[in-house]
Amino acid sequence: MKNVIFKGLIFFFLLIVNNQVFSQFGPDWHDKITWDFSIEKKDESHAYVVANAKLKKGWHVYSVNHNPEKASFTGTPTKLTFAPSKKYKLIGKLIDTKKPLLHNDDLGTSLYFEGSATFKQEIEFYQDAPVDIALTYSFMICSDEFGCLPPVDEQTILKATGYKAVKLDGPVKSDSIEKTEAENNDVARTKKETTKTSNSAVKKKLITSKKSKDTLWVIFLKGFGGGLIALLTPCVFPMIPMTVTFFTKRSKTRTKGIANALLYGFSIIFIYVALGLLVTAALGPSGLNDLSTNVWMNLIFFAIFIFFAISFLGAFELRLPNSWVNKADSNADKGGLIGIFFMAFTLSLVSFSCTGPIIGSLLVESAADGAMLAPAIGMGGFAVALALPFALFAVFPGWLNSLPQSGGWLNSVKVVLGLLELALAMKFLSGVDLAYHWGILTRELFVAIWTVIFFVIGFYLLGKLKFSHDSNVEKLTVTRFMFALSAFVFGLYLLPGMWGAPLQLIDGVAPPRTHSEDNFSFVRGEGSASSTAKSTHYEAFKQYMHPVSDGSIMVFHELEKAKELAKLEGKNILLDFTGHNCANCRRTESKIWLDPSIKPLLQDSLIIVSLYVDDRTPLPLNEQKFSKALQAKMTTIGMKWSDYEITHYNQITQPLYVLIDAAGNDISAPMGYEPNVEKYKAFLKTGLRESKTPL
Repeated sequence: MKNVIFKGLIFFFLLIVNNQVFSQFGPDWHDKITWDFSIEKKDESHAYVVANAKLKKGWHVYSVNHNPEKASFTGTPTKLTFAPSKKYKLIGKLIDTKKPLLHNDDLGTSLYFEGSATFKQEIEFYQDAPVDIALTYSFMICSDEFGCLPPVDEQTILKATGYKAVKLDGPVKSDSIEKTEAENNDVARTKKETTKTSNSAVKKKLITSKKSKDTLWVIFLKGFGGGLIALLTPCVFPMIPMTVTFFTKRSKTRTKGIANALLYGFSIIFIYVALGLLVTAALGPSGLNDLSTNVWMNLIFFAIFIFFAISFLGAFELRLPNSWVNKADSNADKGGLIGIFFMAFTLSLVSFSCTGPIIGSLLVESAADGAMLAPAIGMGGFAVALALPFALFAVFPGWLNSLPQSGGWLNSVKVVLGLLELALAMKFLSGVDLAYHWGILTRELFVAIWTVIFFVIGFYLLGKLKFSHDSNVEKLTVTRFMFALSAFVFGLYLLPGMWGAPLQLIDGVAPPRTHSEDNFSFVRGEGSASSTAKSTHYEAFKQYMHPVSDGSIMVFHELEKAKELAKLEGKNILLDFTGHNCANCRRTESKIWLDPSIKPLLQDSLIIVSLYVDDRTPLPLNEQKFSKALQAKMTTIGMKWSDYEITHYNQITQPLYVLIDAAGNDISAPMGYEPNVEKYKAFLKTGLRESKTPL
């Protein structure tokens, strides 16, 4: 548990970092580090090129021996890249003049300097002075407070005087010069690759933190909503006046009664948050991430939701062992804090038949999200909503008179929840269907099921349908009528979705529009799949392209084919790391990509390749190999793209967008889910400007 709490503290610390910090400090490194270069004489034919760096307090620069591979591909080692020349030769490698500081953390091992750093490169002269020495110095500086700035490449020229050419038996051999040039080219190539990886790694960390922050807030609100619903169930609602009255009458003073009720509420929050932490501890961060794309877990979740739905509809009741309830109830008779805590624990056990399905559904949803503390955050929101009325009615006991009387309406709440559980179960079955390309739960069938369920809810609330535990609806209240009306309206809203309507309210829950029985060609008409067909090379690559969203945007699923077309048309590529179970990916495709200001850029200026990390299609045997990133053998297409995303960008989240050129070089930093159209457009246009592609 200590380890979980420690990781949680680290996680919340990362949440305060965002892209604004990066953009504020990204290009401006001059006031944080200053460089001074000189030539130090060794003898008449040999010298050292000396690079001195002075750093502002709180900032550090990396050692020449820093290995990004041992630090999760973060940090760029300091390098000096010399222009090829026949006038001198490099002797040995660039060295640190003092021992670097060593730091180990979750990312790995880093070697760096604080305050000041000096680097030396020995050279041998083949021509009498003066000799100009042109070089590029490459470095990255970082701060614990602000993170890392992008790697920097700067040029300088030094003039060596007073040196004589080294005495050789013969002329300088060309292979010596070629070797020197090869060494310089290797250094430059390594620098470029490491710079690209490190730059992407730094930027993506900030993006991931922002995305996780938004996700956790949504999870908390979902939990809070679940807690409010739980209050309206027949197991919890009658307990509110009973419990509050107990505290106010048992306590000698009103102040004491309020304090006891508040402690009762805090005990409820503690119990449910502890439950969320137990789920996190049992699964671990990687386990939580695996849940969102694991096919078997999605099938289990589908079965769990069906099980909970049948329970809510009245087929049976979920009950915990009576011995647990009796034990907790006996401890509740004790006085003081312990007694109050066990009263809250007893409520949790007694109400399980109603709250169990809600808690189970919430834990499934939050765990499948993949965020490390999502179950605890979800349970925290649930518990706050559950505890809030006990505290409020204790402070304002007069409000108890305004509570509606218990009755048959409480059972109606359970039945409606059961029908909603049936609808949500379809989401998990749909994810499996998409991943394996079964084509069973098409969009038409999914929408039909949801439409029928919401019409059933409407008729049930009007009293036209009745289950075994329901009482007769003698009078139709305004509240009941309004909920029935809402169900009918939503059912009618869903109905056109069977013929290709967008249905943005359920984007990410329902299958995409392209996952239909005929790809909605009946609605669109043949030959109108995409304006990309205007491309001169469209017919040659048509077989490798797939429609997304409304079918007007075509994407590749294979990177190499996308590169071939990008080279032929002189376009850049939008890498789209996505997943069949990714709700935010579907929202981006249906809302952002179809926006009138975004759509032309995607159709005319970019080649899109969507890489599904949860695609379960088997890889050809000759491509199946061990993945160091996944620590497993790659057997499916999804594993191949997961390995690619982790290896190149140290990311496992979806969606993730990166602009690259036709050769595969990054021309933008990775960007996660972005619901703002203007920000998404700015991301696309920035990448296009950097590559000088016409807008």
